[in-house]
Amino acid sequence: MRKGSWLLPVALLLAACGSEDASVRPAANRKPNYFDVKGLLDTQIAELNRRQPAVEKQVRLRNGKIETTRVAKTDWNKELQVFYQADINKPALRGAYSETDSAAGQPDGVKVYKLVAPDAKAPVVSLAVNTPGAVPSTAQELTAIVRQDNALFYSEKRLRLRTQSGALKEYEVQGVQKLIMFDTVYYTVRTRVLD
Repeated sequence: MRKGSWLLPVALLLAACGSEDASVRPAANRKPNYFDVKGLLDTQIAELNRRQPAVEKQVRLRNGKIETTRVAKTDWNKELQVFYQADINKPALRGAYSETDSAAGQPDGVKVYKLVAPDAKAPVVSLAVNTPGAVPSTAQELTAIVRQDNALFYSEKRLRLRTQSGALKEYEVQGVQKLIMFDTVYYTVRTRVLD
């Protein structure tokens, strides 16, 4: 065997591991196309885990009766997980939403994202974000409609999250679920963050 014959395979291996192509950059380095719901939630969760405020929850289920409870310690990752469903910055959703500013009936500073093709497979039907003018990466209020519909299952959630001075103040999930051959279930969960 010739001396140095191992250099060719090593050179090829190093060339294959060369500079990273921009198209395979991690998603964390890409600028979001739409409002950064994930970034907002990650920031809020980090702050809430640090502060650990108590919350007051109101739950209304099938019978219409409202139950209120106070929770001293909350797992914020689990608590706000449902709001991650409103993230429309996934690569497969590029161009799936139209963006308008301050729609009729909405206050100034509201961006509304609506699904362009109603038959698209994207679960988020609409997302509205009220942002303070100077800080577009934060939201004073975020509302979304998330829908899943197939032959066996229908689900719709109306999500609302409100902040004040950058801190989460309250959030709400109203939903309906219908499984084939079962009753339709309506529910509402309202949560207020206590200081």
